[in-house]
Amino acid sequence: MEYKSLTNGVTLPKLGYGTFQIPPEDTKHCILEALQCGYRLFDTAASYANEKEIGEAILESGIPREEIFLTTKVWIQDAGYAKTREAFERSCANLGVSYIDIYLIHQPYNDYYGSWRAMEELYDEGRIKVIGVCNFSAERLVDLCMNSRIQPMLDQVEFHPLFAQKELNDVLAMYPCQLEAWGPLNEGQRDIFHHPELIKIAAKYDRTVAQIVLRWHMQHDVIAIPKTVDPQRMKENMAIFDFRLDEADMAAIDALDIGYSEIIDHQSYMTAKWLNKYKIHD
Repeated sequence: MEYKSLTNGVTLPKLGYGTFQIPPEDTKHCILEALQCGYRLFDTAASYANEKEIGEAILESGIPREEIFLTTKVWIQDAGYAKTREAFERSCANLGVSYIDIYLIHQPYNDYYGSWRAMEELYDEGRIKVIGVCNFSAERLVDLCMNSRIQPMLDQVEFHPLFAQKELNDVLAMYPCQLEAWGPLNEGQRDIFHHPELIKIAAKYDRTVAQIVLRWHMQHDVIAIPKTVDPQRMKENMAIFDFRLDEADMAAIDALDIGYSEIIDHQSYMTAKWLNKYKIHD
């Protein structure tokens, strides 16, 4: 494993395990498998409806809590100071923990400034080790950084060879704020696992395309949280720390960037309308 130290001194594994769209009935088994493979950084959210199962798996594993890094997120419906404090306590109860390692604002909508004030307080109280945001574009991140007491330590966004977010990377370096990649394998879209350039590079290193792409993330100093329910692929994704891509191959992968997302556009009014309508509780 490789690690990354954040601005507040907290050190995180650079490779974690994502749980988006894993059904609750499958989550516990998947987390136990991932723990056996060596994963210690786990990503969930209140809106994923699988926090309880993740907490149960970690407890059942017997692995000490201090060795686990848990990430969860406050949903749009719970934006605002008071609602965020309530949502945080619900997530702690679901996960069966007294503190959360990484707590993020899930979407850049509704009263996220109120949410941020609550998160700053929870951070001061020692209930959160890292506070950050998710899906914040460059201008939203800069605005929050310039108008908050504690700046975001992490921004979890879509990031992969086909959408490398160059402008956002530059802004994150300015403040600084760590980039964490959701969808590091582009959710399998654009037939990424059969991309000719990636296949060629994978053959050179005798690796899979997924391993090449995740290694590219590591060498860009990005934390990645790939999701899979296949134990063999969990192991495969973890086996990326015994080789390095050379500069020419890194540049070739960089050149694949198409400059926009084909998954979701958070700066679209339709996205804002759709996500604001999505409710996770009564």
